[in-house]
Amino acid sequence: MTCLLAAVAAALSMLMTAGMAGTFFGFSVGVMPGLNAASASSAIDAMNAVNIKIQNPAFLAAFVLAPIAAAGAGALLLATPRSGAAWPFFAAAAVYAVGVILITAAVNVPMNDALAAVAAHGDPAEAAARIWSDYSARWTTWNTWRAVAGAVSLLLMGYGAYRWGRGS
Repeated sequence: MTCLLAAVAAALSMLMTAGMAGTFFGFSVGVMPGLNAASASSAIDAMNAVNIKIQNPAFLAAFVLAPIAAAGAGALLLATPRSGAAWPFFAAAAVYAVGVILITAAVNVPMNDALAAVAAHGDPAEAAARIWSDYSARWTTWNTWRAVAGAVSLLLMGYGAYRWGRGS
């Protein structure tokens, strides 16, 4: 039963992490360049709308539960003869927690809140262009780090699954 639960936790952690890494990647290579091609006022309005709508149960569940499921898989694997496969799952959870959750809380969310506050003031087009330019470049850089952390986390989980399959 422990192996079955570990497999479910590992699969869920990998699926959620892949989804999150893909979301961050898609924003960095598609959404933000697309918004940059629009007028600053339109980009600010669109980004503020996205920041509201992305706070939905599916996104938030995957965002928060991915490292918990990875750590759960690691904990369950410790109780099996293939306990060596646990450590990559623990490492994946740590990388995700620091590289995705911490960056999101420390950088991206405060930037989003500041952008929403700016939009509420209805700054003129010239100010909006400067605000968007500063926001977009910095936000995308940190978002790309979230994508990288998600990808590294996923690779660590894949390595854990490989070790588990090999019997280590």
